[in-house]
Amino acid sequence: MPKSTKYVAKVADARGHIAYTDEENAVWADLYAAQEDNVQRYMAREYLDGLARLELPKTKVPSCADISDRLLDLTGWQVQPVPALIGFKTFFGMLADRVFPAASFIRSREDFDYIEEPDIFHEIFGHTPLLSDPRFAAFSHAIGKAGQQATDADYAWLIRLYWFSIEFGLRRQDGQIKALGSGLASSPTELVYAVTSDIPDRDAFDILTILRTPYRIDMHQMGYFVLDDPEDLFEAAERDLLADVRHARRLGLLPNKFPEKVTAAE
Repeated sequence: MPKSTKYVAKVADARGHIAYTDEENAVWADLYAAQEDNVQRYMAREYLDGLARLELPKTKVPSCADISDRLLDLTGWQVQPVPALIGFKTFFGMLADRVFPAASFIRSREDFDYIEEPDIFHEIFGHTPLLSDPRFAAFSHAIGKAGQQATDADYAWLIRLYWFSIEFGLRRQDGQIKALGSGLASSPTELVYAVTSDIPDRDAFDILTILRTPYRIDMHQMGYFVLDDPEDLFEAAERDLLADVRHARRLGLLPNKFPEKVTAAE
């Protein structure tokens, strides 16, 4: 994750609602419009089913309090506004409590197509559809519980499993590659790239390989992992993930496919 941001967090009122400006609501509306057709074409059915369940507003930034009311009924999760950047320890702890941390600002027009740090469009449009599915919600909870038991040195390894599944995962659906991850759902450019481009590698989902694979936050990925069946991901929640992390650390990182430095520390 980035170490600094130019964005300022929005503060919720006593009811948990945030007052967004007309321009901020317009950015949400334009982002939603830009992604609506693409997600229907390129996203996996599990994401699309969740998006239909939540019925997110198309013309204004949703309230985290309202989304929480829906998720509580569906999976027992809540969404809580947070500053743009939080540490791994806080992130994992919130997941363990079934609370999803949502950066409260929305991107500027300048960052419309791609933004390094998560914003409210990424958090709500990208993440909450899968959190409305009990199976994906349980996987995120398992990642949080593992993170609570992890050491500081483990964090950057464990987060790769979340990154290459919930954030930027792909799946094979009816013989076609579809996007599953929230980072793809919320990116007007990387969604199409991840599914259709011949540039990135698309490797089979393998936990140990994923834990050893570097990633970048400031550009499109050079490789993705493809689930043949989402059950493979749900079964990962039953594993001793910290034992997997220890094994991965002994083996070391795989060669970096990017032209410059990686963002996740060794």
